Amino acid sequence: MSTISKIFVALVAFEHIYILWLEMFAWTTRGPKVFRSIPRELFEPTKALAANQGLYNGFLAAGLLWSIFITDPQWSFNNAVFFVGCVIVAALYGAYSADKKILMVQGGPAIVAMIVLWVFG
Repeated sequence: MSTISKIFVALVAFEHIYILWLEMFAWTTRGPKVFRSIPRELFEPTKALAANQGLYNGFLAAGLLWSIFITDPQWSFNNAVFFVGCVIVAALYGAYSADKKILMVQGGPAIVAMIVLWVFG
């Protein structure tokens, strides 16, 4: 995988590490400032649900970071394409089921990373 591809994949991974932190550890403090469409009184009762979502975002980040450190170029590329594709699918479903902004916030960087992966390898 090229250096430019690794940079874009890493950016998507770091975004998901931020989402992990937000949903697992800062849901009731920072969450209401980020997710303004959710009524403030729902953050405490949904804390466990958000933490579960955060864990899944952490798995995405782990897979993305793993792809960067794989030494076999083809395996690294295939792994990155798979995990970036998972992020894109999650963003599409999130935009459909929760908030249209998810497509740009979560999906935008992943779509750019996917394009970079296919253009630069």
